[in-house]
Amino acid sequence: MTTETPDLPPGRPGLRSGVTLSSHDEAPPQSFLRRWGPPTLKVVGTLAAMGLVTFGLLWNTLFAQMPSLPSREALWTLNREPAVEFIDAKGETISVRGPRYGRAVKASELPPHVVNAFIGAEDRRFREHTGVDMWAIVRAFLANARAGHTVEGASTITQQLVKNLFLTPDQTLKRKAQEARLAGDLERLLSKDEILDLYLNRIYLGAGAYGLDAAARTYFGKQPADLTLAESAMLASFPKAPTRFANQVQTSKAKERQYYVLEQMVEAGFISQAQSDEAKSQELIFAKATPDTFTGHALDYAVERVREVLPNPPADLVIKLSLDLTLQKAAQDAVEHGLATMGKDRRASEGAALLIDVNGAIRAMVGGRDYLKSKFNRATQARRQPGSAFKMFVYAAALEDGMTPGTVRFDMPITINNWRPRNYGGEYRGPVTLSEALAESLNTVAAQIGNEIGVDKVTALAHEFGVKSQLHNYPSITLGSDEVTLLDMTTGFGVLAKGGLQMNPYIIEEIRNSKGDLLYSNPVANAPRIYPENLAADMNSMLTRVVVAGTGGAARIPGWDVAGKTGTSQDWRDAWFLGYTTKFVGGVWIGNDDDKPMAKITGGEMSARIWGDMMKVALKDIPPESLPGAKQPEEYLSSEAQERLNFYRRLGSAFSAVESRAGPG
Repeated sequence: MTTETPDLPPGRPGLRSGVTLSSHDEAPPQSFLRRWGPPTLKVVGTLAAMGLVTFGLLWNTLFAQMPSLPSREALWTLNREPAVEFIDAKGETISVRGPRYGRAVKASELPPHVVNAFIGAEDRRFREHTGVDMWAIVRAFLANARAGHTVEGASTITQQLVKNLFLTPDQTLKRKAQEARLAGDLERLLSKDEILDLYLNRIYLGAGAYGLDAAARTYFGKQPADLTLAESAMLASFPKAPTRFANQVQTSKAKERQYYVLEQMVEAGFISQAQSDEAKSQELIFAKATPDTFTGHALDYAVERVREVLPNPPADLVIKLSLDLTLQKAAQDAVEHGLATMGKDRRASEGAALLIDVNGAIRAMVGGRDYLKSKFNRATQARRQPGSAFKMFVYAAALEDGMTPGTVRFDMPITINNWRPRNYGGEYRGPVTLSEALAESLNTVAAQIGNEIGVDKVTALAHEFGVKSQLHNYPSITLGSDEVTLLDMTTGFGVLAKGGLQMNPYIIEEIRNSKGDLLYSNPVANAPRIYPENLAADMNSMLTRVVVAGTGGAARIPGWDVAGKTGTSQDWRDAWFLGYTTKFVGGVWIGNDDDKPMAKITGGEMSARIWGDMMKVALKDIPPESLPGAKQPEEYLSSEAQERLNFYRRLGSAFSAVESRAGPG
């Protein structure tokens, strides 16, 4: 009879050799491996290999060619379309070319309700998660399951930022996986505050507005710091569907989304129920979009200047201009009113105007009546004959050559190299002072002076005063026969407005990128003297006489000394007025784009009147100031010289009387 041995675990000590185990006993390891090992290992190995391959393929499918995070600085400009925002001298937005990115804002510098509106609407656990909020995913899954359709999302602010900066909006597993992974990477690269700042500045909020600053100005016409709770909640409702919600801002659907944001803020403890109710009851007033007809020519000119001061500008720019929108509107209105009331009868269809302060800042630039109809800038691009307005350079050169306002010359028929200049109206005054000749715009005297001192001195002075157009040294240049721009002429008169100092007009004060980094600032430099101060005072006296007692009477401004000069080109194709006070220099041109003659209109009519209307607004509320030299006696003759001038005039009258009695032949 066989004695049974107690069961022992396989491999444990005490198992005797030669003992046969029953079918209920475990086989030793060697027996298991011999029986199942090779096939099992093969299957397991095959499954493991297939799993690894599958995992690798899946990983490659999800994350192959996934974009990598750039540097901190690059995140601010990554994948941005070119855009330029123009702001005026007071910091208010004038216009935006391209997508509107606005100026950089910091969450820490905004009222809490503005920032909390976005956090409450999009990511209440923003400060707690590390890029992906698992609790939000579970909550959204349950909410959507109960509703039977998608009613709640789970994307964090970090994920939304990643999607907007790097990825496509496609709702695919690949995009969601990459979004989650990049969100974690971004959380490791940036602090929470940096992520929030980037989000508020880069998120798309509809209507072409990227970032909170752009959206606040686009929808409500104000800075982000001035947004109310109701306005903040409305803007915070846009990220889910910016284009759709932006198109529905005046509808009940937009209001419902705003209510949802306010309720989320209450649940998060950001605001009280009473604050929410008050915000819901407030009526939102949206800003009205205006077409770019008002300042378009000036903005184009500014863009051209950007290329000069920044050879390689970044894609996003915020350009602060010297324009004053009040004065810009005054200049635009003055041109339009003048053409609307007088243009048809006088066959004048277009106009341009410039207003520059004595420091060179262009405060208004009107390049034409309607920018949308014609982008051609008649203030800076059109080259037209200035006519008698060019005489300012002739007389300024004459004074520099030693003449005085009291120098006497004869107004009479003359011939210079087969050229016979004539006065407007065909009459001649005989002996006159330079001051009288300029006031009456006598052509023969200007031609004589230019011929006497040399027209090369006239053109050289004009170039030194700021005329950039090509000028030729022939006699008729003294009467403005070469073509120049309105900007050229206004710059030249600006030298006298500055008392003989160089005038350097500018329209750009600063250039920054949307993050706020300063890229360019108009240099503040002392203007060099290019014309003697005493001679500038003499020119002031002569040119104020043009306005007080000469051809420029329509430009008078009560209480102010106004110096200026009219100009009319051949066949009345161009009518000009250039003038200045101690504060501003301005220029006006009237004519036709096709160069057709007007109905005998001179610069002393419509142009001078438009100039006066524009300048009155510019000088409003400024105490009047006297131009140096303007209060000096009109005549600069000694008693002996005055007697000699009177003798010449009596003699000229006697000859005229004798000639009249003698008759022709």
